[in-house]
Amino acid sequence: MHSTRAILTLLALWAGSTATADELFSRPHFAGWEFISSPSSPIDAVCHWQPDGSLAVTGRPVGYIATKASYKNYRLHAEWRWPNQPGNGGILVHMSSGPLDRAWPRCLQIQLKNKNAGDLLPMAGATFAEKLSSAPGAKPALLIHAAADSEYPVGAWNSCDLTCRDGQIEVTINGILQNKVTQFTPAEGQIGFQLEGVPFELRQVRLNRLD
Repeated sequence: MHSTRAILTLLALWAGSTATADELFSRPHFAGWEFISSPSSPIDAVCHWQPDGSLAVTGRPVGYIATKASYKNYRLHAEWRWPNQPGNGGILVHMSSGPLDRAWPRCLQIQLKNKNAGDLLPMAGATFAEKLSSAPGAKPALLIHAAADSEYPVGAWNSCDLTCRDGQIEVTINGILQNKVTQFTPAEGQIGFQLEGVPFELRQVRLNRLD
């Protein structure tokens, strides 16, 4: 897929799997996506396309861009970078309705925060079977990444690859397996990217649905 044509498409990229391919996030429109914040703001106020086809995200106001559709079994590839300064953010998966954790819905957050990429945070009552790294009752609750830090320096592009299948989620950062959880709930939901105050960029975001 050429980045000048689309930043997010559903593609069959892994041999041997069955996939449904749909285009969700393509230039110049944001059909299939929404921006959630309080107070509300249109998505095109916080995201804009750059000449190279990447997507620049303002980082403000605090909130998240999210798919309108829900997903359960899939592989997701996303590339991100902090162009000017290190920041905090994350990929939210299996978002579902319910109580909020500050501004965030019930979901699993894959941490993209500088120097913490690959940590997993169960948000607003989400659960998984593995023991947390944080102390009981600590905020935020988290499972830290397993391998040595595999992020690149600020300004360089990083990649995150997720495999979500039947309640199991694996997280790879720049080709290094950093986390894995099982018996995760909720079992399905929307996918999103956090805005937490610092501008960032996205490119080559692709999702392949798995049967």
